[in-house]
Amino acid sequence: MGVLHQSGTDAEPTDSLVNKIRGQRYDSGPKAGQPVMTPLVAISFIIFVLIYFPCIAVFAAIKKESGQWRWATFTAVYTTVLAWVSSFIIFQIGTLLGF
Repeated sequence: MGVLHQSGTDAEPTDSLVNKIRGQRYDSGPKAGQPVMTPLVAISFIIFVLIYFPCIAVFAAIKKESGQWRWATFTAVYTTVLAWVSSFIIFQIGTLLGF
């Protein structure tokens, strides 16, 4: 997140990552002027990060243990799709409930 928002250690205190995320607003569309990072978006993001395929080292370990790229690829695709679907469902249910 820091790289995406260009936040570094030499940044001004008012330019912190937290302030940049809080200050980010939609530019156009039906949500124009509303904050991008809401609690519901944050929860959906957290769920995605907790489930998705974490790193290339795990991918390589699965390939080495199984001896086939098929299982490593399956694991990467499966966990990423599961993470996206879980985040999508949580976001949609939260939106329907008015969060």
